[in-house]
Amino acid sequence: MAVLRSKLTGEVRPGADPHRVKLERLVHYAKGHARALVLTHDNPDPDSIASAVALAHLLRQLAGVEAIVAYGGIVGRAENRALIRVLKLPVVPISRVVFDDHDLICMVDTQPEQGNHSLPARHFPDVVIDHHPERPETRLAPIADVGEQVGATSTVMVEYFRASGLPMPPQLATALYYGVKADTRDLGRQTTKADVDAYLWLFPMVDKEALGEIEHPRLPLEYFQLYHAAIERALVYEHAVVCDLVEVYAPDMVAEVAERFMFLEDVKWSVAFGEYQGQLYFSLRTSDRRMNAGRLIRDVIEEKGGSAGGHGSMAGARIPLSGMGPLARARFKAELVQRFLREFGVRARKGRRMV
Repeated sequence: MAVLRSKLTGEVRPGADPHRVKLERLVHYAKGHARALVLTHDNPDPDSIASAVALAHLLRQLAGVEAIVAYGGIVGRAENRALIRVLKLPVVPISRVVFDDHDLICMVDTQPEQGNHSLPARHFPDVVIDHHPERPETRLAPIADVGEQVGATSTVMVEYFRASGLPMPPQLATALYYGVKADTRDLGRQTTKADVDAYLWLFPMVDKEALGEIEHPRLPLEYFQLYHAAIERALVYEHAVVCDLVEVYAPDMVAEVAERFMFLEDVKWSVAFGEYQGQLYFSLRTSDRRMNAGRLIRDVIEEKGGSAGGHGSMAGARIPLSGMGPLARARFKAELVQRFLREFGVRARKGRRMV
């Protein structure tokens, strides 16, 4: 069972529905607060967006707490922008948030120590809900539901919703469905029975026309330019592909490229990286079930002063590049690539181009 703590209540009652107990603890803690801020991770993906909107809805309906959803960075991928636009999801950039106006701070699909969020250091979350492995600082949160063995945080929020008995609005069902679908790659990656149950439970309530618009949006010219550059720059080292995108128009395109190159025949590892506003973003994917992408990327990146997170088959990281000139950046990236290749078990010293 996921890590779950509350300073206000005791242990789970024997025989009780664990999801209902978790929801009751959350609502009990939230009641009496006036305004909640629900924060996603930076440059949020569908799972983070959907989970945050679902939590805000539950807080309003069950605890009577006004709640807003905010994100740091940008919503870059066309599908993610379409998710917000088509479903009219109430999310705002962090620049529009006055933190002192909120007496309840929630963090979804990320954790305090993760480093991929925009919560100022002087604040600490009251509530943390995340399907990724527990980080030590999360233990300090009054309410923490993290590390559940599921493929998406959206699955956790579906479990909360089912325990609540509340009707599921179609727009929220569509968002959560897409959150599960995207994070598990259509139930094909790190999927559990809970993810399948959530997926099937949501499907009859999904707005199919809206889902089609989200999954097949019109794409900007920069998208095709980036993929053209990615294919030209990618290097294949035995069973690994490495792609330096140099600069990207949106940080989440790094993850999309890493994901796409996993479809290359015989590839077990894919790593892509690119610069955006003075930060170097990394994304790692693997099909090697013996390895843990999240642990590996933390080992490589955190010792270099960056922040990283993830789980078995997928992970991401970012490192500030301030103070580095072009030559220093090139050396730094080359050093990191060699470290990754060693971890991948690659012996080849020179990669071959795709084209």
